[in-house]
Amino acid sequence: MIKITFIGAGSTVFARNVLGDCMCTPALRECEIALYDIDKNRLEDSEIILKAINKNINESRAEIKTYLGVENRKGALENADFVVNAIQVGGYSPSTIIDFEIPKKYGLNQTIADTLGIGGIMRALRTIPVLRDIAREMEEVCPDALFLNYTNPMSILTGYMQRYTKVRTVGLCHSVQKCTEELFTNLGIEEQLEGHTEYIAGINHMAWLLEIKDKTGKDLYPMIREMAKNKNAKEKHNDMVRFEYINNFGYYCTESSEHNAEYNNFFIKNRYPELIDKFNIPLDEYPRRCEKQIAEWEEEKAGILKNGEITHERSLEYASYIMEAIVTNKPYKIGGNVMNTGLIANLVEDACVEVPCLVDGSGINPCYVGALPTQLAAMNMTNINVQLLTIEAAVKKDRNYIYQAAMLDPHTSSELSVADIKKMCDELIEAHGEYMADYQ
Repeated sequence: MIKITFIGAGSTVFARNVLGDCMCTPALRECEIALYDIDKNRLEDSEIILKAINKNINESRAEIKTYLGVENRKGALENADFVVNAIQVGGYSPSTIIDFEIPKKYGLNQTIADTLGIGGIMRALRTIPVLRDIAREMEEVCPDALFLNYTNPMSILTGYMQRYTKVRTVGLCHSVQKCTEELFTNLGIEEQLEGHTEYIAGINHMAWLLEIKDKTGKDLYPMIREMAKNKNAKEKHNDMVRFEYINNFGYYCTESSEHNAEYNNFFIKNRYPELIDKFNIPLDEYPRRCEKQIAEWEEEKAGILKNGEITHERSLEYASYIMEAIVTNKPYKIGGNVMNTGLIANLVEDACVEVPCLVDGSGINPCYVGALPTQLAAMNMTNINVQLLTIEAAVKKDRNYIYQAAMLDPHTSSELSVADIKKMCDELIEAHGEYMADYQ
């Protein structure tokens, strides 16, 4: 029997999607599912919802078990074939609140703060020690398992696992699947989706739509570039940052405008406050989402359960398709986050890159991309610099590398002096307490 372990099963809606997908997949239906979390209430919520799905769509063919607390994590991992990771170390309160409020004191505003910037750095540093322990346990009790990482900051955490552990790891994000659909929808050309072809490569949350063609093979980029420029000039909308990427760099990227607004030094600038309104940038967006989700969770849970009649249809999340391809040896193509073993020629080898990968019985097989357009590689490298230094800080347990990561972050360095960057880092490390024990 295939065993699927879900680490961070308290992420109930996401666990429902991924594991519900597995129950919709004939090759995976008769599996053992191990749900692990450190939050008793959320773990129980996930168990109730997943057992209802198992009963309603899967004739209870999956065997679902729960494991609560760090002392039971190894049991959850034992003999696993696949391990899905969706943890958030420190949670919204206190950690995410700290990541927003302390930088704001220094005049540093953020939108999401989970991938890059000072928020992404801090989130990575409190997550890597937990991943280090998970990896040691996996090496002991399920050394051949595939680790499917969904936790942000994707490139930092996945890159750490791939470089410094023996665990087979791939990073997964749904922004690749949604990229072209979002672009076409925002431009009002949804009819072009049928039969289109695309080519995407770069880094997580900043992978580039390098080629986009219609069903006849016609290059759509000339039309897209003109339409994007006109739309940004004539109306306010929710994808203005990425459309400005098209205008200035020639290409669209995978993750949303609210994310990409903080990955560079172009849009969130205290000296130019008018840019926030001009490009419709939602500062403090992630805290608003968290507060809304917390407030609505009980109602949402009741809606999901629907008096026990809960059902599920397979989503576009990669996890179940990867598992199916490996189990059945039936090839499937994904956009995966893997080590840059010469895949993108003008990005450094230590980088974790997001490229097309073929998945089959042999595992994850990344495809060679070659060189990105120079301006796109340069944009990626501004993010990769921060990612690599953050990993260095976690491995060497040296806060000097934390300072350097923050100093080289495009947004942070464009707003703050070196002295204030160091002072802010020190304050964040102190505020996060035990989560930053390696740097005290």
